[in-house]
Amino acid sequence: MKKTQFTETQIVTMLKQHEQGVKVFDIARSNGISEKTFYRWKSKYGGMDANELKRVKELEAENSKLKRMYADLALMNEALKDVIEKKF
Repeated sequence: MKKTQFTETQIVTMLKQHEQGVKVFDIARSNGISEKTFYRWKSKYGGMDANELKRVKELEAENSKLKRMYADLALMNEALKDVIEKKF
């Protein structure tokens, strides 16, 4: 997936401009994005501020770490079960 050239803070700033009454066309044109991109960002980041966005990113990172830990433990558990079954 292509990485955006804008940071999340910049995206939130553009969304705040729209909330203040600036037209989507003007925001899109001044930042070099399409209106479709703006509305996609609005559905993803709408209603958030920078602090909430940072917290969401931290939670996503923690969640992925926990998923990896669970997968490793599940594999180890299966391997130990196989060893026990073969001995008896």
